[in-house]
Amino acid sequence: MEKIRTFIAVPIPQAVKESITSLQGPLVRSQADIKWVRPDSIHITLKFLGDVESGRIPEVVRAIEPAVLAIRPFSVQIGGCGFFPNAKKPNVLWIGVSEGADALALLAQRIDDALSDIGFEREKRAFRSHLTIGRVRSTRHIEDAVSMLQSSPFDAGTFEARTVNLMKSDLRPEGAVYTPLFTFNLQG
Repeated sequence: MEKIRTFIAVPIPQAVKESITSLQGPLVRSQADIKWVRPDSIHITLKFLGDVESGRIPEVVRAIEPAVLAIRPFSVQIGGCGFFPNAKKPNVLWIGVSEGADALALLAQRIDDALSDIGFEREKRAFRSHLTIGRVRSTRHIEDAVSMLQSSPFDAGTFEARTVNLMKSDLRPEGAVYTPLFTFNLQG
């Protein structure tokens, strides 16, 4: 049976993506060896499922739906920047969530609980709301990019989180292509 690489995410609006594009521009010019995430692919991941048999997708939808429907739409403010694991040895460059992080964590926990009930492994790490904007490939010029990001008072504004998507991820040489498989509306 075919396997589909899947994850669950909150989509972000075009205006936030445009702000991210303006942030990434100078960082790209730093010539740091970073694989930049295309702004149209940026989202807030709630849970990564990995390769799921296509026949299980309806079961995943049925499990997630009540967990998501119980949550009301909420405000999310995107701002601030950081690094995983830290600025001295960054592997991932990210943008933070300064408002709505608790609601996103609750949503992620409810989804994790629902999926563990149907046999998916629970998350081992604590949920941290963020948007990945780049992955470090080597240390070449990385100090320049880190310095630029640390000095950037980035604020992409606020949006209303109203939906959660079950996403398909197709890995391609030019980067992953994400396609929504199912959209859940927050209702509360």
